[in-house]
Amino acid sequence: RRCRKKWGNDFDPYRHFDLDYVVINPNMDPRIQPFEVIEQTDQDIVVKTGFGATIRRRKDFPMPRYETFSVNRPEEMASFEFESPSDSRRFHSAGDDQINGVGDDLARNIPSWDDRVNAYANDFCLFGSVCEPFEYLWRIIGSENALIWMATEANSLTAFVDRIGDFLFDLAQAQIEAGKGRLAGMYIWGDVAYVKGMLFGRKRWNEVFKPHVKRLIDLCHANNLMTIYHGCGNASDIFEDLVEINLDGYNPLEAKSGLDVVELKKTYGGRLAFCGNIDVRVLESGSKEAIEKEVCYKLQAAKGGGWIFQSDHSVTSQVAPQSYEWAMEVLREKGNYPLVL
Repeated sequence: RRCRKKWGNDFDPYRHFDLDYVVINPNMDPRIQPFEVIEQTDQDIVVKTGFGATIRRRKDFPMPRYETFSVNRPEEMASFEFESPSDSRRFHSAGDDQINGVGDDLARNIPSWDDRVNAYANDFCLFGSVCEPFEYLWRIIGSENALIWMATEANSLTAFVDRIGDFLFDLAQAQIEAGKGRLAGMYIWGDVAYVKGMLFGRKRWNEVFKPHVKRLIDLCHANNLMTIYHGCGNASDIFEDLVEINLDGYNPLEAKSGLDVVELKKTYGGRLAFCGNIDVRVLESGSKEAIEKEVCYKLQAAKGGGWIFQSDHSVTSQVAPQSYEWAMEVLREKGNYPLVL
């Protein structure tokens, strides 16, 4: 909103700041359907999505609140139904979907994936996107159930994860076909960590989720697409596992979780690329000196390649437009090879 106020209602961050790549999400909802409005007031709106989740969005609060989920008992996982992952509406029809539509704002009737791809195809490097199974699982059963049932209902949860994995693999395959000739890569969304580490153990991730992430990476590589895994928090416990299954890059490297791309480059340089790690808290400070220091320090990770400049998570409303603009100016002045920092 602050950027639109400063630069006009047609402000597009990708074009205004001459960014390098755009990630475009298809409709990944299990069921393709319009949002059902359950409640609406001047301040709140509650909708039910194609995941079967009921979500409250408040005008004065930046994050949506998940109130109910479609699966509430372990035995319900086996009967949960998915519509076809290759349904053409996922790519060629406008409409509502949870991942594109419920976030900082509530967006309805989003243009089709195909139209959004075409809008940027001639000017940007484009990535499609797909969730890995845990990112999808919690949207159906809730985070608490996902973590508890991993221990108490291991067999039935693993069977459900396998069904989700098959659905997402087929969706990725259909997306690759729909975007043929226009995509350079695929983002894999998968929040499996928080600021202090993994949400669950590395052993369980390897047993239950790693095979599905590997399938997605292998599929993309077979179609000459690079892969970037997006994971919030500090998931460094599984970085070696991601290297083993040939992931190309990792994003966003939250600085607030203790991740430092300059240090990570010493361990993973040449084996895993990184994008992110510019501390949003520094951008929020508005201090030109602090912002320049942050950008120049993180640019050390670009020596020899393998790092893409990006914030360490969403650019919040507390970041003044001129602060982000200054970060980009510093990058363009200092970020030319050979790097002199």
